[in-house]
Amino acid sequence: MAHVCASGTGRTTFVNTLCDSNVLSKKICDNPEEAHNEEGITIKPVSVELDEDGVRISLTIVDTPGFGDNIDNEKCFQEIVGYLETQYDDILAEESRIKRNPRFRDNRVHALLYFISPTGHALREIDIELMRRLSPRVNVIPVVGRADSLTPQELKDFKRRIMEDIEHYNIRIYNFPYDVEEDDEDTIEENSELRALLPFSIIGSDEEITVNGRAVRGRQYPWGAVEVDNPQHSDFARLRSALLSSHLQDLKEITHDFLYENYRTEKLSRTVNGGDQDDASLDADDMAGQSVRLKEEHLRKEEEKLREIELKVQREIQEKRAELMNKEEALRSLEARLSQAQLTDA
Repeated sequence: MAHVCASGTGRTTFVNTLCDSNVLSKKICDNPEEAHNEEGITIKPVSVELDEDGVRISLTIVDTPGFGDNIDNEKCFQEIVGYLETQYDDILAEESRIKRNPRFRDNRVHALLYFISPTGHALREIDIELMRRLSPRVNVIPVVGRADSLTPQELKDFKRRIMEDIEHYNIRIYNFPYDVEEDDEDTIEENSELRALLPFSIIGSDEEITVNGRAVRGRQYPWGAVEVDNPQHSDFARLRSALLSSHLQDLKEITHDFLYENYRTEKLSRTVNGGDQDDASLDADDMAGQSVRLKEEHLRKEEEKLREIELKVQREIQEKRAELMNKEEALRSLEARLSQAQLTDA
């Protein structure tokens, strides 16, 4: 499992909460004298052993400190995609051996949690670009980190806008697929519920607080407490269960049967046709063109939203004017009746 996000979105706290231990160390404050230096991204695999309902799970978490911290994040994109493809290359090389290594370890990433900053607005260009590049190589699951920084209504609206952007930009994510004709009712119901939660809103905490006499993982605020494992406060418990239990096998099967097979076909086709260099050049041109098109689409979408707001305001103004005119007409009619009544009395 990999997780990608910019600093300050709760990545480290989430992993430590997921594993119930200090797997990742928290970042120490930057040295002001070195704040201008761009260190770039680091790919850090960390292996842990978890006990899930009595079953031992060997989990490799791939951390990506430094992502999104630079002005130009193109190298970050290349590093992450390159890491994913390297794991596929290792599998491909092992499958090509006459005598395979019985101790070979499959290090493919089966799920990538993409943490989205809780801005309350919509997906940023860096979010759109990276998820589009990663989705052909890994099961991308969008997550809103530090969800307690938004009000319930803000979070609801934010999640809706994120899913609208994902659909608008044709980003393929792991949306808990099901087949109404082949899957049983329980599977359809469970996957429908999980799909409705996307993107998962996550609150992490490695501290215990007391709520109604109970010791729970959470955060204490002046206005109240937020519990990590309370489904009314956070989607953490549902996401953890899906990753480590209910959907673990499905994630692995999609990785092997679909994502890896597509990569394997592309790789072997390039090798047979001898077009590696040409393809690399075309890919670079295509990505540059794709970036330009992405910006244009983003601008068009923002313009459409502004036009919708303008039309809505104009309609409201017209409705208010019509309402005011009706009230003025009613007032004049009332004044006329009162004047007529006074003349009749006289």
